[in-house]
Amino acid sequence: MLKFYFNGSPNPTKVALFLEEAGLAYEPVAVDTRKGDQFKPEYLAINPNAKVPAIDDEGVKVFDSNAILLYLAEKTGKFLPANTPETRAQTLSWLMFVATGIGPYSGQAVHFKHFAPKDQNHDYAHNRYQFEAQRHYAILNDHLAGRKYMVGDSYSIVDMALWGWARMAAFVMGEDVAAKYPNVKRLVDEISARPAAAKAIALKDNFKFKAEMDDEARSNMFKHMKVKAA
Repeated sequence: MLKFYFNGSPNPTKVALFLEEAGLAYEPVAVDTRKGDQFKPEYLAINPNAKVPAIDDEGVKVFDSNAILLYLAEKTGKFLPANTPETRAQTLSWLMFVATGIGPYSGQAVHFKHFAPKDQNHDYAHNRYQFEAQRHYAILNDHLAGRKYMVGDSYSIVDMALWGWARMAAFVMGEDVAAKYPNVKRLVDEISARPAAAKAIALKDNFKFKAEMDDEARSNMFKHMKVKAA
């Protein structure tokens, strides 16, 4: 059975969405990054980058959420736009846009907005990542004007990839994002209303993850930060 290594953060949740939508049997394996589970040798053998998510599909190991979505979609033949040269190009382009833009800039924007040490001046970094996150969301919003889905006329892995982070947009950029990016919000709301999305979000509730963002969690999640010993 496919093993799905996850926690409740945006990137694993988009893969959970695909698994639920496709009706694939899988074994969820919790990786508590606040406890440092991602650095255990057995997990590094699956994902040497020490991030979630990852899958082990009967010995085939795949890491990075967008790579996993593409792998599963191609394996099952589900949630891929029509296989024409134009739609294939659009699928790859927008999937990589999410992979290299939306995810990384959103993640850094969250870090400097919510988790960077308050006793240091991070204004430049905060402003840069907020600007880039907003710029990328503006591109998405313009692209979705007059179209229902990201690529073609059907719901696909590109929409799932976007949803993982975009449903957390207010946490990334502030509560005014719904008004700023109404086309993105419309798509996110549509996906969030799907039964599979509710199951994907609730998956984490079946496991006990560390809730506290204490020194242990900061040390495990942000290795570059010098955490004072207790």
